[in-house]
Amino acid sequence: MSTSAESSGLKVCPACGVKIAPGGITGDRVLFSAGPPGTRATLWTRVCQYAKRPGCINKDQGQSSGGTG
Repeated sequence: MSTSAESSGLKVCPACGVKIAPGGITGDRVLFSAGPPGTRATLWTRVCQYAKRPGCINKDQGQSSGGTG
């Protein structure tokens, strides 16, 4: 069964429910439930590094442009 998100190319993270639209050269666009769209780096900074839930589709910290601290 295909959802409208899947048919439009959106990926939905099963861990947090955020939607990620493929962006090609400009990079993926992350659609949060509230606030402006962001990048995978923003998603990592706001959610992934803390949540650490199984099934996360943005596990790679290397996709972030931020430092390691």
